[in-house]
Amino acid sequence: MQAIYNRIGMSYDSTRKADPNIVVKLLNHLSPKKNCSYLDIGCGSGNYTHAVFNKGFKISGIDISEEMLRKARNKNSDIDWTLGDAESMPFSSNSFHGGICILATHHIRDINTAFKEIFRVINEGKFVIFTSFPEQMQNYWLHHYFPKMMKKAQQAMLSFEKISIALLNAGFQNVIHDKFFVTNELEDWFLQSGKYRPHIYLDEQIRNGISSFALEENQQEINDGCEKLEEDIQSGEVNKIIRSYENDQGDYAFVICNIST
Repeated sequence: MQAIYNRIGMSYDSTRKADPNIVVKLLNHLSPKKNCSYLDIGCGSGNYTHAVFNKGFKISGIDISEEMLRKARNKNSDIDWTLGDAESMPFSSNSFHGGICILATHHIRDINTAFKEIFRVINEGKFVIFTSFPEQMQNYWLHHYFPKMMKKAQQAMLSFEKISIALLNAGFQNVIHDKFFVTNELEDWFLQSGKYRPHIYLDEQIRNGISSFALEENQQEINDGCEKLEEDIQSGEVNKIIRSYENDQGDYAFVICNIST
C-alpha cells in the first residue's frame, strides 16, 4: 500500500495544490483557535496542512507515504510531519484540538478503526472531512469516457450515511455535511476538477496526480477514453455530455462533526 502512494507522490505536486476556496471553507468549518493544535490525517504532500499553517494555526500532518512526506517537509520544516497509519497513530490520547482529512478517507482500509483512533487523539473541537459521496460521483461526466475506472472509483467512496454511522460509533457528535461545487477557478487538480475544463484530462501529468487515473490498470480504457474525449472537445460534443450530467447533488462535500455538543 505504501509503495503505491509513494509512486503517486513522485509527481503529485506538479499538478496538486491547496485550492484557496477550499481552504476558506475548511477553516470556516473547523473554526480553529490560535492557541490550539490540529492534525491533518492523510496529509499527503502537505498542501492543505501548509495552507492552514500559513493562516496562523498550529497543525501537524500524518501520512503513510514516505515520498509524500518528503515533499511535505520540503514545503515547511516548521510543521511536525509523521509517518504513520490513520488506524494506529503514534500520538498520545487527547493530543490535538481538532482535525482535518482532505480527499483521503477512500485510501483508509478500515474507516471504523481510523475514526476511533482519530477520536482518541482529538480532545475537543471539530473533525472536518473533505470527500465525495458515491451518489455525487455517479453524476461525473467522466463516466461517459472512463466507465470502468469510474465504477471502481465510485465503489471506493463511502456514502454520507456510512461515514456518519462510523463517526457516531467512534464517539463524534452532530455529524452534518455541506455540498461543494467545482468551478472554473478550482486550483487543485483532483478527479472532478475538470468538470468544466475537459481538456485537462488529456494531460498525462494531470492524470498521474489523480489516484483514480494513476492506479488504473486498464490503460486501454484510459487511452480510448482520452482519444474519444479529444474528438468530442474538437467537435463540441463534450459540452452536450457535460450538460447531460448537471445536477444539484454537489461534486464533493465537507463532513463536519464535533467531539461534544
